Amino acid sequence: MAKLPAPFVQHMESLLQDEFSPFLRSYEHPRQQAIRVNGLKLSASRFRELSPFPLSPVAWAPQGFYIPEAERPGKHPLYHAGLYYVQEPSAMAPVELLDVRPGDKVLDLCAAPGGKSTQIASALQGQGLLVANDNQPDRVKALVKNIELYGVTNAIVLNETPERLAPALPQFFDKILVDAPCSGEGMFRKDESMVKSWDEQAPLRYAAMQRDILARAADMLKPGGRIVYSTCTFSPEENERTIAAFLQDRPDFRVVSVPLRHGFASGRPDWIGCADPDSVCAAVAGTVRLWPHRLQGEGHYVAVLERAGSAQEPENGMPDEADESAKRPDSSAWTGVGPGGQSGAMRSRKGSDKSGRPERLAASGKRDGKRPDEGGRGQQAADGETLFRTFVRDHLNVALSGVVRQQRDYVYLTAEGAPALDGLKAARPGWFVGTVHKDRFEPSHALAMGLKRHADAVRSISFGRDDAEAVRYVKGETLQLAEEKLNRSREEAAAKGYCLVCLEGYPLGWGKWQDGMLKNEYPPGWRWS
Repeated sequence: MAKLPAPFVQHMESLLQDEFSPFLRSYEHPRQQAIRVNGLKLSASRFRELSPFPLSPVAWAPQGFYIPEAERPGKHPLYHAGLYYVQEPSAMAPVELLDVRPGDKVLDLCAAPGGKSTQIASALQGQGLLVANDNQPDRVKALVKNIELYGVTNAIVLNETPERLAPALPQFFDKILVDAPCSGEGMFRKDESMVKSWDEQAPLRYAAMQRDILARAADMLKPGGRIVYSTCTFSPEENERTIAAFLQDRPDFRVVSVPLRHGFASGRPDWIGCADPDSVCAAVAGTVRLWPHRLQGEGHYVAVLERAGSAQEPENGMPDEADESAKRPDSSAWTGVGPGGQSGAMRSRKGSDKSGRPERLAASGKRDGKRPDEGGRGQQAADGETLFRTFVRDHLNVALSGVVRQQRDYVYLTAEGAPALDGLKAARPGWFVGTVHKDRFEPSHALAMGLKRHADAVRSISFGRDDAEAVRYVKGETLQLAEEKLNRSREEAAAKGYCLVCLEGYPLGWGKWQDGMLKNEYPPGWRWS
């Protein structure tokens, strides 16, 4: 790795003292590579049966597993099926501490590229609402792609600043994750670019930004709700001092002490000059630091904050692992989906702001060479709700509940209880289910990925994990496919038409079958190159 900056080394030595030597030696060890199983699709035990990689568990994340550094998890069809996310192991801790429950309304305020958002979605199990936000348009593209790849159906993706979000959504959320922008000192071993971009003034610059972000997050939290603040840096200015300043400004919040297990270390009030055990700043001792010389992961800091109110307070910051199975429903369940055709719960709503104009859609990744903000301008869009309902009736074996929302030629399904988005920039105002072209409905890749099994579609084909046809499909190739290989769940269904392409029964995307050929509908921008 790149040589560590001398001022950083000197500062860490002054802080860690006797622990400095093992800390410095940790940079001689290889980084830890890990993946996290997508609980929306399958259980960790089921993934163990499918995994092409040797796995060893991440202690603080029930769905997390270390894999050897030599493996390339992004180059496998199982990745394209959205069955796991490649994630640094320490980065899995903040969402576990957020203690998300099915039915919660959750905000991931600084969400891109989406790893923690998909982890929140897994905990929600399709119930409640996830609002994933990032203020950088280019980063939102990656966020949208990951939300769609992992089959998240109850999310809204926004491209806003905290200053604009807070007045629009006051006291709306049960849980908020603030994975704050930071100087990145904890990622030096993992990412050499962080070493090269660091300077001595970076912690102070980021600390001012972090205080503003955290203050706006607090305004959006319900009484009794929980905020988890996290960084990937060692700097006390960005960690303990930020939390101490927040507690002084917001006496309606308290630190929930996190148990010191799995190698977690306590926060350090002494590093910010806090010697009085009865002072407000002393509470930061209940926050935690994840050190690379104490556990298998990079450097992180996590603070659990709760707002005074009527919500039942948990006994500690980290939910008991024994409660995990009781807390989260069976991963095979999909709330809002039942047998049959269209759902009677489906309602229609045109998205507009107070002036009647459609909400702004940020650039959010290509589909068939177009973006969802490029179509239908100057034209009268067809009735997307009717065409979507017809598609569901004719091509799917599941009912989809929610509010149908049409933006120009683009059709979304929005979770019940979602907020109005008047005046906010929405990259995705809901589950993007398809596009209207004249008098026909074209299903989106996100619709395919939001389905759970091959049996959810009237026509399907499922390849094995080692089948060369699966690789050819995600590369965008047209496939030769005999009619007898198609799975048809209805006897009266013709072979010709949309076919859900799957891997080990889990969706990869759409194809169109006709006369022994499967035309590939895999999005060009997503293809395996």
